[in-house]
Amino acid sequence: MKFAIDVLGIFLKVVIRVNRDTFAPLVVSTLFILLTSLLAHCARRLVQKAVREPFIRLLFEEAIAAAELCGCCFELIIVADNFGVATYAIFLFALTIWWSLNWGEATACPYTHIEDVIEGKGDIRKALLKTWAELAGGLLVYKYIQMYWALEISDTHKNKAFEDCTADLQVPVLYGAIVEGVATCLCRLASRSLSDLNPRFATAIDSFIGTSLVVAGVLYRNTVLTYHYEDSSANADLSVSVFCKIRVGKAFDYSGGYFNPVLATSLKAGCEGHTLAEHAMVYWLGACAGSIISVYLYKLPAIQKYVSATAEFNGDSIWADKED
Repeated sequence: MKFAIDVLGIFLKVVIRVNRDTFAPLVVSTLFILLTSLLAHCARRLVQKAVREPFIRLLFEEAIAAAELCGCCFELIIVADNFGVATYAIFLFALTIWWSLNWGEATACPYTHIEDVIEGKGDIRKALLKTWAELAGGLLVYKYIQMYWALEISDTHKNKAFEDCTADLQVPVLYGAIVEGVATCLCRLASRSLSDLNPRFATAIDSFIGTSLVVAGVLYRNTVLTYHYEDSSANADLSVSVFCKIRVGKAFDYSGGYFNPVLATSLKAGCEGHTLAEHAMVYWLGACAGSIISVYLYKLPAIQKYVSATAEFNGDSIWADKED
């Protein structure tokens, strides 16, 4: 506790000085994210030394990981709103790599435990306990965020601590659930492929894919793809004309694109714009359904054949078990 207070004191001195001298709110946000990650890292090391029983230790690690994830993402909202999507993407990419390297067996994501149950790697009781630990960490961290925002060290934090939040769900519940489910399914398929292929830069590649899925909708939200086909030849008995218009990147106008039930609950549960039941339908049922579907899709012969063929690729490659 004393260590945490000392670190917080040093942090406040640094950010106040930086903000006063250079008026750099982005530096303030960066330092706060670093502080959150440092405190989580210290708490993780403390648990690893103090708790001997493996499963109890894992529950604490899940809670810490969820708190770190949600705490950083609260501040990333500030970064995205004030400094743009590109800056947000860089932060998220770096953080995803950091989390992959430091969380160990913790995932801070409930549907990974459901996947373990389906594949016979875990039981329902342990999956529920892990989910409860993640929810506890994700919800409790808001008080920590609120305390920091209330200090209003930066102009970007003014009136943030106690303002009413607005839900990101802008469409009917079913549509939002489908968006979250499809994106989660794609993300999990990519992660499973990388796990089996084991490329040399698997962590960075997985982080890039996850970051791309999160920010793609923002970057291309106004892009419209069109396809027009027409067959009206003189000898044809029937003329055919097809026109298709697809809006790219609307996922984030639809549901917010969280792809993690605990993260969505920590950031948006209870916000104005949807009920708790609708929130659960979109961010829990939708995401978990997408994850479960990915388990069975990945076992399809076509996908397994593709993964096997890629793993056998030789020559200059990024694969860890191949010599360049």
